[in-house]
Amino acid sequence: MNGYVRKEIDNSVGIISFYHPKGNSLPSNMLQEMEIAINELSKVDTAKVILIKSEGDGAFCAGASFEELVSLKDFESAKAFFSGFGKVINAIRRASKIVVARVHGKVVGGGLGLVSACDYVVALKTASVRLSEFSIAIGPFVISHAVERKIGKSAFTQMTIDTEWYSAEWCLEKGLFNKIFDTKQDMDNFLNDFLDILVKRSSKTQYELKRLFWEGTDHWDRLLEEKAEITARLALDEHAQNAIHSLLR
Repeated sequence: MNGYVRKEIDNSVGIISFYHPKGNSLPSNMLQEMEIAINELSKVDTAKVILIKSEGDGAFCAGASFEELVSLKDFESAKAFFSGFGKVINAIRRASKIVVARVHGKVVGGGLGLVSACDYVVALKTASVRLSEFSIAIGPFVISHAVERKIGKSAFTQMTIDTEWYSAEWCLEKGLFNKIFDTKQDMDNFLNDFLDILVKRSSKTQYELKRLFWEGTDHWDRLLEEKAEITARLALDEHAQNAIHSLLR
């Protein structure tokens, strides 16, 4: 099973849901589908707000595809691979509507960039997050600006250097999560009411608020591309290659 990205509109909510059997990781083709889905929902008048969620009971998102990572051999393919999450982040940034994330499980690497880019995030208390890139001799360069914008330089630095897991309570304190819940039922009950409120609010005001929230980020298209280039060069370095392939043994 290769996974999927699905898009629908329900009660004026544009819903993007994704699933992959490898911990809801996001291969390049799924990232491209997600970018397209966000762009399309941003332009559709019948969708007043956008919700991003993943399926299953395990991880919310395990980040980029490890199978693709280990197969990288040249700079151009590596750059394209590491650009995937950057393009999704920029699609959320440019969206004309508020983007909400529903986080039910663990979030790793690029998945944290996805969550950080969303305008409002609800999560279970059992959800936890991790930036693991430094442990394999690369770094979270592409997602760094989205994460730092959400939790601050100090917390981002801590997560990058200390590549352990961080709890939902920590994420709530740092501003990555906006609300946390004991059960999925509690989370979904809140989310249904919250989204119902948002869809009734002015679309024009939402658009202007999005511009306010993301003020000063118009250069991010090129900025995140540059960070993908840095990551690509590091990933092809001997140190990173050894670290990455050691995980296969």
